[in-house]
Amino acid sequence: MSTQDNLQEAFAGESQANRKYLAFANKADEEGFKQAAKLFRAAAAAETVHAHQHLKVMGGIKSTKENIQEAIEGETHEYTKMYPQMILEAEQEGNKKAVQSFDLANKVESIHASLYQKALDKLGDNESVDYYVCQICGNTTENDAPDKCHVCGAPSSKFTKID
Repeated sequence: MSTQDNLQEAFAGESQANRKYLAFANKADEEGFKQAAKLFRAAAAAETVHAHQHLKVMGGIKSTKENIQEAIEGETHEYTKMYPQMILEAEQEGNKKAVQSFDLANKVESIHASLYQKALDKLGDNESVDYYVCQICGNTTENDAPDKCHVCGAPSSKFTKID
């Protein structure tokens, strides 16, 4: 393998470790293990440092305009190709939980692509927009949380404002 391949693998591994450790921290909190939760969050933060460094070395961080364009391409790939194929395979296997997980993500990736396109179109306007994320499905909305998530039906209390 080349160094570039190794950087990509390391970036993916560190990124996944970050997400996994944050999920582990939430579980530790639920079970009342506050110190274990703190350790998981600290390790997750360290994994983010590693992932960002690998991405930087790979030349994966460009101008904001280029980064938004890449995000649009990535989100569009996910909702037009990646998730539809995953949904089909999960349906063929009869894995209903995976179908639901993939379907919710698929619907939200389309929303993300639209939000990125809107941001690209308004890049430089510096208009202040608040974003709210549904903690059930990941639906992302502008300015306010809806009364009910239009993707999964969750109440507005399940939306978190992102700073």
